Amino acid sequence: MDLKELISKLTLEEKAGLCSGADFWHTKAIRQLGIPDIMVSDGPHGLRKQDLEAEEPDVDKSIKAVCFPTGASTACSFDRELIRKVGEALGDECQAENVAVILGPAANIKRSPLCGRNFEYFSEDPYLTGEMAANHIKGVQSRGIGTSLKHFCANNQEYRRMTVSAEIDERTLREIYLAGFEGAVKQAQPWTVMCSYNRINGVYASENHYLLNEILRDEWGFQGFVMSDWGAVNERAKGVAAGLDLEMPASGGVNDAEIVKAVKNGTLNVKDLDTAVENILNIVYKYYDNKQAGAVCSWEEHHQIAREVESECMVLLKNQNDILPLHKTDKIAFIGKFADSPRYQGGGSSHINSFRITSALVAVQGVADVTYAQGYGISADVIDQEMFDEAVQTAAAAKVAVVFAGLPEYMECEGFDREHMRMPDCQNKLIEAIAKVQPNTVVVLHNGSPVEMPWVNSVKGILELYLGGQAVGAATVDVLFGDKNPCGKLAETFPLKLSDNPSYLYFPGEGDISEYREGVFVGYRYYDKKEMPVLFPFGYGLSYTNFAYSELKLSAETIHDTDSLTVTVKVKNTGARFGKEIVQLYIHDNQTQVIRPLKELKGFEKVALHPGEEKTVSFVLNNRAFAYYNTQNHDWCVQSGTFEILIGQSSRNIILSAPVEVVSSVQPVCKFTLTSTLGDVMAYERASSVLNDLMQEYAPHLGVGTNNLGEAAAQMQAAMFRDMPLHALSTFSGGFITLDMLNNILEKINNL
Repeated sequence: MDLKELISKLTLEEKAGLCSGADFWHTKAIRQLGIPDIMVSDGPHGLRKQDLEAEEPDVDKSIKAVCFPTGASTACSFDRELIRKVGEALGDECQAENVAVILGPAANIKRSPLCGRNFEYFSEDPYLTGEMAANHIKGVQSRGIGTSLKHFCANNQEYRRMTVSAEIDERTLREIYLAGFEGAVKQAQPWTVMCSYNRINGVYASENHYLLNEILRDEWGFQGFVMSDWGAVNERAKGVAAGLDLEMPASGGVNDAEIVKAVKNGTLNVKDLDTAVENILNIVYKYYDNKQAGAVCSWEEHHQIAREVESECMVLLKNQNDILPLHKTDKIAFIGKFADSPRYQGGGSSHINSFRITSALVAVQGVADVTYAQGYGISADVIDQEMFDEAVQTAAAAKVAVVFAGLPEYMECEGFDREHMRMPDCQNKLIEAIAKVQPNTVVVLHNGSPVEMPWVNSVKGILELYLGGQAVGAATVDVLFGDKNPCGKLAETFPLKLSDNPSYLYFPGEGDISEYREGVFVGYRYYDKKEMPVLFPFGYGLSYTNFAYSELKLSAETIHDTDSLTVTVKVKNTGARFGKEIVQLYIHDNQTQVIRPLKELKGFEKVALHPGEEKTVSFVLNNRAFAYYNTQNHDWCVQSGTFEILIGQSSRNIILSAPVEVVSSVQPVCKFTLTSTLGDVMAYERASSVLNDLMQEYAPHLGVGTNNLGEAAAQMQAAMFRDMPLHALSTFSGGFITLDMLNNILEKINNL
């Protein structure tokens, strides 16, 4: 179809109308011209499609569907194929339900553990985020269904999310908050991108030409359409000009009229409007080209996929004396409301109307003889003494007590941020009381983000589920009793306490300003650089077996930044059980001249190994793996020098390392002035020889090289000249070096 010809037949009013929804979930159709509508629906970890056949239409009433583990959980799998499988299942459900675009995945960075929406987000690390998001998108879109990568960008808090301005310096924006989106867009080309509510450096995301056009489209090559988050439009005409194509939901024609008015009075170029319409129609027709008539899917099959996925995502945080896996013949007590009624998803727009929920208490039937006590309620943080005492007695009478605990929905939900990292006191006190009477206590956690664990040293086992989807209970039983070997690793750091978090002093900000003063030091980048103790580090997770690493090899000792580097390492299962290990590759810059994290994740692979089996894991690194974002060049830059390739089981457990020399092919653009220091100029290879000649010629007048200075005086002189501005050479040479001479040298240097 020739879309440009079709658009030429539209009236101005029809063009404007196509740029907003027909209702809460549908785009507009123009039947007389053969333009159909499409339906979009909430995600990202399940289909939340409005029940359009309900007697009383209600946007909050959705059809039955399958709730898969949330992003916080799936990221812990570090498994690209696994998350792609989830995407494929979601795509199948959308085909069966005539949904064209599912809203997700969510690729925002976990800046603070308090963000109320962290359960939807993947990680504190942008590389891991980008890889997970890209493969989620690939899975969904392989089924002919579109995704909407969200929330672009810097939606890192719920507090005042519709008005707050995220104040972020350029390097931090690029390296942390855009990098995950960049990886997903370049690898997977989502059909749509959803802009966030908030402002970025004072400009609403929906009106941010720099983000939506210059970066997203021109630089990254995004080819789909940009839609607003629901209600995230400030000034509609400005949005069209900036690259916001579709406003959702419908505005009742109000903003359509604003577009028409802006075109007529010349403040909006009709070409920008035509581009927006073309972007939207491209996706509309793409959906119908891929629509599968009569498509069906099996909820039961997808329920089993959800179970399999969650068993691959759980993180075994503690396993003292090999308390896990449990023996099926032992007398075991399950304690806690979440054993009977699990918290398996977050609250808000991603809340799925699950067709079935499997609790651990139901799943364990037929597996082991288990006693149960509720122990606590989940509607309020209040101790019911009778319930409390019964739970303690039940735990004491067993050989092993498994306490199911975590965060109730009223403490963690879209729309508001958490005020602290604590679990309800009634749960913490119950765990502590049980640990006193039962030496074999295991805690199973249901939570969307990190929690403090005052009882961490009192229990023998801790299994982190995050929010594991509707089959979480069955998956938990699989892992607890050893039918599945836990193989997840933390996709975020668990700090000891909230005040340890790098954003603590600045989150969520003052009024409508949130300053990201911690810069690039988010998550493990901060904790590792500070050598700060943490509860559990990024990338950490235990197994029921053991792994050994050996023979780290690099394809070259020296590379240019235009080359790729192949890294291989051998991993062996030295234990008695089948298991999967997540091999993590970090890079450390040995000679950096800029402030950089101690190490950054640049590769990971998940490898399955039988007892005694050994495999070679391979990574390929390009120049981006070694680069930082240079704000002078406004581009990614690799500094020449030695880098360490680090292979480990977490950011804190590096097992092998090897150096590689990287030679940069691009000199940073440097424009020096009379206030530039001698040290900065001398560090610039092309300029150092020019300045050296001048310094040597006038050395006697500057006192350079004076004999018998002594060590301290020599160090002082070297430091003084290093930090001296160029114009000071005129003063300290007694006028022999003139400002005219210096200006001539600067002109020569700046034109090199």
